[in-house]
Amino acid sequence: MPGGTHDLKAARQHDIIDACAELDLDVLADKGYQGAGGTVITPVKRRPHTELPDKHKKSNKVHAALRAPVERAISRIKGWRILRHARISPNKLTSVAAAILTLTIYT
Repeated sequence: MPGGTHDLKAARQHDIIDACAELDLDVLADKGYQGAGGTVITPVKRRPHTELPDKHKKSNKVHAALRAPVERAISRIKGWRILRHARISPNKLTSVAAAILTLTIYT
């Protein structure tokens, strides 16, 4: 999809949210996915001109801690040159990404 397409729009267009709901997979997402529905879990947003209650702050902290390893892995994968200049089928690129992730974890 074009680079300016929001992640939530792309996820809906490719039925990713519905597929996760059908498989009963909980998805931890950032605040940009609020209102996505299905099994998407997002942090609690603070209303304008108000303070977020402590219970929501703690909940958001746990949410961020659970997302952190995945975010770190994705940022490390993006650094691999092969993914920036790949000229192969996206189906084959999935195997390449899995191999890179394995190398990243075990090295």
